[in-house]
Amino acid sequence: MGEVYSARSNSKLECGVPGASYYVNAMTLIPILPERPSMTVIESLLILSLYSYFLNRRHSAFLLVGNAMRLALTLGLNHDIPECNCPDPVERQHRIRLWWAIYVFDRMYGSKTGWPIQIADDDIHVEMPSKIACDPREEQFSDTEFLLASIQLARITGQVTEKVYSRKKQPDSFLQREQKLLISLKEWSQNLPSHLRLNRNSHAPGNVVSLHLQFNQCIMLATRPILLFTLIQSRKDPEEDSNQSAKLKEQTLKTLGDACLHAARHTHSLIVEEWANGSLPIYGYFYAHYLFSCALIMVISSQINIDHHSDFALFETAYEILRMMRDHGNLAATEFYDNLESVRGCLDEVQGPTARHASSSSHLPRHGNSDPLSFLSDPVHGPSEASLGVNSALPESTVPGSLTDEMIFLDQSMEDFLAQPDVDFGPLDPSGVPVNVADAVYSWPNFSLWTA
Repeated sequence: MGEVYSARSNSKLECGVPGASYYVNAMTLIPILPERPSMTVIESLLILSLYSYFLNRRHSAFLLVGNAMRLALTLGLNHDIPECNCPDPVERQHRIRLWWAIYVFDRMYGSKTGWPIQIADDDIHVEMPSKIACDPREEQFSDTEFLLASIQLARITGQVTEKVYSRKKQPDSFLQREQKLLISLKEWSQNLPSHLRLNRNSHAPGNVVSLHLQFNQCIMLATRPILLFTLIQSRKDPEEDSNQSAKLKEQTLKTLGDACLHAARHTHSLIVEEWANGSLPIYGYFYAHYLFSCALIMVISSQINIDHHSDFALFETAYEILRMMRDHGNLAATEFYDNLESVRGCLDEVQGPTARHASSSSHLPRHGNSDPLSFLSDPVHGPSEASLGVNSALPESTVPGSLTDEMIFLDQSMEDFLAQPDVDFGPLDPSGVPVNVADAVYSWPNFSLWTA
């Protein structure tokens, strides 16, 4: 993990991704899982599962975190234990935090791939992480409030996967489920402590940026079926669907679609800022995934509403950043870039490359007279900004800090939607639309499967 987070280029490395040799060696040491696992074994599985994403090995990551989950269950980490059995408060807190780390990984991985969560919340009976008073060893633990926020967001993320993308029969209507999920996300945002909020006047630490990117991704997961449904409806003959259209609550559709779009734009802004500051993990899977997700939403937005042509410029920016991450050896970015290339090819077939290029331009920001891509300007680190044809002019919606999480919930139409005592919109449920449409809208949280 140290190599992969500190390296900027693979030009001098024999392995494609920094740290891969350590990974291969570690994987040879765990062919047989122990009958009586130790905490160290479980922690090692978690680290290996996380690194697997840097190799774009999503299936391996899922299997490794699954093994960690099951070994943790054999140790009873999902239950509180009597203090007499574990009197050391640091050891007790270690057990608690290790369990919740597995929990966060499980929910996070599931949201990226569409796989179901591996343990229900009802089967977890362990207290939340807490600080240890008057013990200097407490410093070995990460920020408690950050971990609590991560756990709460992971719980909501798991609910989104279950309530929006699951095929099982749901007791609530689609919009009722949407309303509950968005209320939970609003409360999560409002309850964040000050040091975990994004500050427009200063650059946030990487873990805080990642937390807000996951929050935006959760909003996109919850609401993008609405955006895709709107795209499908926009391709229909108005006369063909006039009766159904009369029943649709257009304002509600627009409100939820706008929330999805706002979250995507905010994600785009945060990642562009991280890229410009040179603080984006060049081999990271999750940043590439977030960038890909928001890029797909940008292109859908540009197809739904002609007034959103500037969103296609944001799509092009994401496309270029993924290309550069690919050129630096990011394996996930290679896959996502290829998928976006397919999207561009489809758009060329529909509207022609001339029309597409006329409505787009790359927008990567400059801050003052400094070159935000200076860390890419040498032969080791990659191409210079000039070679990329980067334009310093930015649409207002992409200026770092011009968007915030709270803005998603400040819109009056969103407040009205969240305050409605009873919302129902039957036609949006999978049972109310044709099977092929339901498959496209509801089956896969991972956008890459839509473009495969």
